[in-house]
Amino acid sequence: MRCQPNLLKPVYNWLKIKQNCLLCDEQTDTQQPICGHCEADLPWLGGHCQVCALPLPSHGLVCGACLKKPPSFTKVEAPWRYAFPIDSLITRFKHQAKWPMGRLLGELLSHHLQHAFDEGLPRPDVLLPVPLANKRQRERGFNQAEMLCTWLGKSLSLPTEPLWLRRIIDTPAQQQLDAATRKRNLRNAFALTPECKVNGLHLALVDDVLTTGATAERLARLLIKAGASRVDVYCLARTPKPGD
Repeated sequence: MRCQPNLLKPVYNWLKIKQNCLLCDEQTDTQQPICGHCEADLPWLGGHCQVCALPLPSHGLVCGACLKKPPSFTKVEAPWRYAFPIDSLITRFKHQAKWPMGRLLGELLSHHLQHAFDEGLPRPDVLLPVPLANKRQRERGFNQAEMLCTWLGKSLSLPTEPLWLRRIIDTPAQQQLDAATRKRNLRNAFALTPECKVNGLHLALVDDVLTTGATAERLARLLIKAGASRVDVYCLARTPKPGD
C-alpha cells in the first residue's frame, strides 16, 4: 500500500527554470517538464461532440447519443483523445503512482480550462472529484481524481469539496465493460454526504478519463436531483467509439 501523497508539498520541482521533458528527456526551458515538440505531438482533441466531447469528424456537432437522450451533465471539457502517449501517462500516474506525470497533465488541463473560461465557458462554483470506493483507495493509496481536483482548484482559484461525494458500492473495474454493463454496475453506487450543500450551485466533476460517461451521468443525475443548477465534467482525455 502506498502512502497518500502530501499535496501541500510539490511532487515535482515545478519552479526550476530548466527541466527535462518527461516524454523525450530533452532539456526544456518551459515551466512545465514537457518540451514544445512533445506537447504539439500530443493527441489533442479536434472535432468532438459539443456535449460529451466524443471525437467526431468535424467541429460544432452533437453526437447521436446526446441528441437522442441528453445527459444530466451539461458539457464535458477534455484536452485530449485517449491515445498514445496520453494513455500511457495516465496509466503510469494512476496505477504506478507516477505523480509528476499526473501533475504535468493537471497543469496542462488547467491551461485548457482557463482558455475555455476566457472563451465563454461558465466558471463553476465548486470542483468535485469523482470518488473511489474506500477499499480501492486503500489498495491504490490515493485517488487520482482527487489529486487532479486539488491541483486544478489551486491553479484556477476554484474551491474544491472532496468529501461531498462517496462511492458506497465497490463495483468491478469498468475498463473492459460495455456501456450497458457499466450502467448496471453503477446503480446506487454513489451517495451524497451530509455536509453536501449543492442547491443552486454550478458544479464540475473532475476525473482522469471519460469512456462511456456512465459514471459522470450517474453522479450528475444525483447532484441535479439534490438541487445543483448545472453539472459539467472536466477530464484529461475522452475515449473514441470502439473501432474509431
